[in-house]
Amino acid sequence: MEEEADGATAQPPQLRRRLGRADLRAVPEARRALRELLRQWGRPGRSEIAELLTSELVTNAIVHTDNDAVLTAFVGPRGLRVEVRDFVARRPRLCVPDADDGTHGRGLVLVQSLADAWGVRTHGVGKAVWFELDAGGA
Repeated sequence: MEEEADGATAQPPQLRRRLGRADLRAVPEARRALRELLRQWGRPGRSEIAELLTSELVTNAIVHTDNDAVLTAFVGPRGLRVEVRDFVARRPRLCVPDADDGTHGRGLVLVQSLADAWGVRTHGVGKAVWFELDAGGA
């Protein structure tokens, strides 16, 4: 952590948003908030990929669960980490999308393809799906 001139520890830029159940307006709002976070980080070149992957995780949480979810994102020395936590224990499945299935089934494939790292972490009540983008990739 960096220390500021007055001795206080500088906090890395971070984002936290509650996502309302079935509220698809949360997707563009999450993208805008993440874009601002990346601008503060000084890595706006990572914004397009980060926004795309964030919107995939947010959409999955909103569409495939019947509860609220929480989006968190922060930047550190190693890069950006975005996490969407929901309160449903069912783990997401990575599946190859069917060409006849329109746009469904591609979210986690995109996350797997474009993120530097990603995964699913279970917790007491539900799970968190996360991805990371390395700082060096900007």
